Amino acid sequence: MKWRDRTRPQPQRATSSPSRRRGAGPSARKRMVVVVGVLGLVSLGLVARAFDLQVVRKQFYQKQGDARFLREVPIPVSRGTIFDRNGEPLAVSTPVTSIWANPAELLANDDRIPELAKALGGNATDIQRYLEQRANREFVYLRRQMPPEAAQAVLDLDIPGVNGQREFKRFYPSGEVTAHILGFTNIDDHGQEGLELAYDDWLAGKPGAKRVIRDGKGHVVEDLEQVRAPKPGQNLTLSIDRGIQFLAYNELKNTLDKFNAASGSMVVMDVHTGEILAMASLPTFNPNAVTGSKPAQRRNRAVTDVVEPGSTMKAFTLTAALSSGRYTPTGPIIDTGKGHWFFYGHDIRDDDPNGLLTPTGVITRSSNVGAAKIAMTLDTSLMYDTFRAFGFGNSTGSGFPGEASGYLKIGRDWRPLEKAIMAYGYGLNVTPLQLANAYATIADGGVMHTPTFIKGDDSPGKQIISPQVAHELVSMLETVTGPGSTGAKARIANYSVAGKTGTSHQAIAGGYSKNTYNSLFAGIVPASNPQLVAVVVVNGTTKGGYFGGTVSAPVFSAVMDGALRLLDIPPDNIGRWYVGGPLQGNGGLVGSQQPVKPAANDVPINEAPVDEAPTEGAMP
Repeated sequence: MKWRDRTRPQPQRATSSPSRRRGAGPSARKRMVVVVGVLGLVSLGLVARAFDLQVVRKQFYQKQGDARFLREVPIPVSRGTIFDRNGEPLAVSTPVTSIWANPAELLANDDRIPELAKALGGNATDIQRYLEQRANREFVYLRRQMPPEAAQAVLDLDIPGVNGQREFKRFYPSGEVTAHILGFTNIDDHGQEGLELAYDDWLAGKPGAKRVIRDGKGHVVEDLEQVRAPKPGQNLTLSIDRGIQFLAYNELKNTLDKFNAASGSMVVMDVHTGEILAMASLPTFNPNAVTGSKPAQRRNRAVTDVVEPGSTMKAFTLTAALSSGRYTPTGPIIDTGKGHWFFYGHDIRDDDPNGLLTPTGVITRSSNVGAAKIAMTLDTSLMYDTFRAFGFGNSTGSGFPGEASGYLKIGRDWRPLEKAIMAYGYGLNVTPLQLANAYATIADGGVMHTPTFIKGDDSPGKQIISPQVAHELVSMLETVTGPGSTGAKARIANYSVAGKTGTSHQAIAGGYSKNTYNSLFAGIVPASNPQLVAVVVVNGTTKGGYFGGTVSAPVFSAVMDGALRLLDIPPDNIGRWYVGGPLQGNGGLVGSQQPVKPAANDVPINEAPVDEAPTEGAMP
């Protein structure tokens, strides 16, 4: 370069202004750094999220996935069968199918709902409304316990979201006849009343469980494993004899119809074991169709209802008298006068004047005056302890749900008039089962057993009165069914019968009804070798009579006549028949072709229904 060129001014390069430099964006390099950084952070977040899902919370999400495809479903088990003592089934479980649905899936195919409604016998609009109200659920029942063939017809329609589930339904072959003993189960096969409730744990068993895979439609596509093995319910054999039960039910029903009575009950027991062979109550219900029945129809009156026992209580008053040592069956003589005894301003009376009576005569003629006079000579503590020993005022321990204890006032609080009227069955109340168990104790030589509904569940028994007193009482009670006695209609041809009639006014608010009665009979057969005891209680007859000897004694006779033959218990009166001539049966002479008219002295006497039962506030 020449020197002139060096000295010549050089042209300057254009430079950006400061303001332009400030408004320019980041360089490409910087932008790249930012993009790479963001991508890195996103990648890091994705890695962290994947780590969280696959490692940290893997179990939670696995469970959520399994909940949609892997399910634990129950394995239903059959409830145990209930048999009578001879192996006849009284309650059995039969397989049924319940139809259920996934509401969301079915609503997504709501064009199939009319078809479904027709198959179920329902209304399409109602079903759709039902599903819409439960759309957030995955499981709802559409119809419970359908016959398998009917349910299969629904499933064969292959409607999305509709499935079947196997269950069991209880069936009672004897229907109304054994309804009060057995009770019934609910729709989930759990016992609700009666022995179904009392032995629910024994009968129900334990459902099993298995793990399965279901597809999107809810169908099981694979069984994976059994989680819990099913344990079927255990069978139960009752002491009940179905044949005797039918006899008791039919005779009781006929009697309620004949006398237009409100209700009734009967208990038949084995004397030596305490086993209950029959227990009938009316009104009744059908356990195969419980819906629509009323609580009063479902009540087992033989166990839950109490009644003032009337003259049937005289047997226990005489038990205390014989145990005291002051009385024997033949003495001392009791003066019952003309059938009236004014005691503490109250008229205790008999239906007929009986004059002088032995203690046996008091039982035979069912004298209220005689029983009251005997009671007033006894120590109150002895009389109370005797009643309590027979179980009055306590539950029998049978284990039947809802069993009543009855009522017996504490002895030290008895006032004189209370003590007198208790002697003939007022001022206390008992259940028919309690009364039957008390008479069974007399029949078994003074040994009390705990009543049981289970065959072979024999309690050892407890001696509560002396065998001698018990045997004397049976002989005294046998006179009640003799000619002219209150229980003549309880006789059974060729068998000796011991027993006691009872008639009492029904208690109402403020006192006693003047027009409604309890009619009772308690009996023992055969009297010479007791095997069976039965108690019949009929409440509220409105026509044809109301005395225990008229209403309840014939029921006893008819039922026990059949029971003795069903159980092959031999007659004990044939010897007397051959020696003394034909015995008088209710239908005429045994062995005679034509019934004969009873002799005048064979017409049973009546017993007072005790119109003199004290009114409220009349107890001194």
